[in-house]
Amino acid sequence: MNTPTTRSDSAARAWVRNALALLEQEATRSADTHLLRLDFPGFPDIAFYFKDEASHPTGSLKHRLARSLYLYALCNGRLQPGQTVVDASSGSTAISEAWFARLLGLPFIAVMPACTAPQKILDVQALGGQCDLVEDPAQVHARAAEHAANGACHLDQFGLAERATDWRGNNNIAESILGQLHREPQPEPSWIVCGVGTGGTSATIGRYLRYRRMDTRLCVAEPAGSGYVHGWRERSRDAVASRPTRIEGIGRPRVEPGFIFDVVDDVIEVEDAASIAAALQLEELLGTRYGGSSGTNFAACLQLASDMRARGERGSIVTLLCDRGKRYQQTLFDPGWRDAHGLDIAPWQQSLATALATGTFTPPDGSS
Repeated sequence: MNTPTTRSDSAARAWVRNALALLEQEATRSADTHLLRLDFPGFPDIAFYFKDEASHPTGSLKHRLARSLYLYALCNGRLQPGQTVVDASSGSTAISEAWFARLLGLPFIAVMPACTAPQKILDVQALGGQCDLVEDPAQVHARAAEHAANGACHLDQFGLAERATDWRGNNNIAESILGQLHREPQPEPSWIVCGVGTGGTSATIGRYLRYRRMDTRLCVAEPAGSGYVHGWRERSRDAVASRPTRIEGIGRPRVEPGFIFDVVDDVIEVEDAASIAAALQLEELLGTRYGGSSGTNFAACLQLASDMRARGERGSIVTLLCDRGKRYQQTLFDPGWRDAHGLDIAPWQQSLATALATGTFTPPDGSS
């Protein structure tokens, strides 16, 4: 027996249709992000490409994810008119989610570790979002679940990222990168390098490469000792981090549900000081400051390129510029803050400069 459609049901469906139209319009206006190329004297046979995800309206790679999570919630009937939206995030995803919540006229709560960079907290609040700061970063998921139990729609980036994004196409990041490489000298890169937060980006790229039957390999660049480093090497979802990291957004303490081991071909560990030094090197090269995870990616690219050069290989490497560096002015890019946390970047700056000039990337003495 069919249940008659009530006026409130009709109004809710009309709201969902309008919300989906707003998201589609926003995607059309945002178009795509730039793919930048750099060439270095030490690597004459290897081209480096940087996908500038910081140029999204909300300043990070997470703009794509946030849009996908809202689409997923709307099309699965999980998000209703006027409903509060909540998610656990160290910052960039929360900023993007707050932006979309404002677009749709919805209240938003970001559950964030209390140690999150102050500028990220201010950015969420400037978009009308509320920040629920948690002293123990391991408790952000539980706090988000509490909000959901009280009626909020939990976007759940860590649980849903790999399924919310259409890895077969629909302008996902892998499709975008390969489309932009189409007329380049090496349209099929040797490597694509990314970090791991939720696992959604690596899952999307890895799956798409296989779907397109490409030989391109996927490398995950991670802070040293992260949960993903141990999890991938041990093929264990129970693995946990052996050390903390100061690089926000990646270096998770545990293996999140969205991370798919078997689409990743290699994992490179990067010291926090190396990530910061590499981010500052990117600023010199590109004239724009990007966050620490962009530095992590760049350092891993140089390691891969150094290995390729030693084997006499030619090709190209693509990586991501993940978010805007201004969000870390009071942390990663503050010399006093670095000194207080024992982060000496000078030796790494020398190693990076040597790599760009000679094609050999060697960690400073005593560094892993």
